[in-house]
Amino acid sequence: MFSDLLTVAGQVLTLFLLMAVGFTFAKLKWFTEEASSQMTKLIIYVVGPCIIITRLQISASSELVNTMLLTVLAMALTYIIMIPLSFLLFRKEPADTRVVHRFGIIYSNNSFMGLPLLAGVLGDDALLFGALSMLVFSLFQWTHGVLTMGGRISVKSAILNPGIISIIIGVVFFAVGFQIPSPIYNAMDFMSDLNTPLAMFIIGAQMARSDLLSVLKKPRLYLCSAIKLLFVPALTCVIILPLNLPPLAYCAVVILSACPTAGMTSMFSQQFKRDETTAAQMVTLSTLLSLITLPVFAVLARTISGLG
Repeated sequence: MFSDLLTVAGQVLTLFLLMAVGFTFAKLKWFTEEASSQMTKLIIYVVGPCIIITRLQISASSELVNTMLLTVLAMALTYIIMIPLSFLLFRKEPADTRVVHRFGIIYSNNSFMGLPLLAGVLGDDALLFGALSMLVFSLFQWTHGVLTMGGRISVKSAILNPGIISIIIGVVFFAVGFQIPSPIYNAMDFMSDLNTPLAMFIIGAQMARSDLLSVLKKPRLYLCSAIKLLFVPALTCVIILPLNLPPLAYCAVVILSACPTAGMTSMFSQQFKRDETTAAQMVTLSTLLSLITLPVFAVLARTISGLG
């Protein structure tokens, strides 16, 4: 098990080294916030959809469809349980900070951190489950997430966003057996390959713009990170066991639940005028600490599932 832990830790460290490049470029002022925003849009509107659609270019079978449905259910269960539990936490904090903490412990960085991590730890086949996680994430984020931050639910934003649209396209192609022409598929596959370096680069740049010393001195942030990085994935390990997911799907669900706080925490805090500073600090600290916790849960999930 120790050798497996070192192997996974090495893969996670690789992602952090990619973050270090973005961190360094941002510190040297070679990578501006505007450039980061533009690259984020590239991932959200082009790279992410390409990953989802290409991962669903597989042959349909009753067994695979059943696995996909069970995986979606497993991912939704974590949200369904954590959402009411979150109301028991952070009651004494100011409202603007309270909602940020609650949002941050529920939503993981499935896209920017999760997809590269699945590919590195479990292989490209696991990206199918990463694509499904983006569907569940989008549905909850644009409904419960918006309400938590004090916004109003918009059917348009909940459905007409890149993640949901690309899932719909991918599922339709999957259901009818439509194969994307080779030149188009190859181009989309090349775009998909950009996700890991670009996502890690952006996260590193975001961390460079945070006051790390201030982040490291706040006990409350460590509590939030402990809930997000330890309690949530431990809970996920247990509650999805009765579903008897295939080993690869089980590991993917657990690893995604163990990812650090979603970058959308900062974006929503800014959009809905909540505690932006706390949101950015939660994302930063949980991302740093995940270097320690992610390998542990990745190996634990492989051991429980028997993936080896």
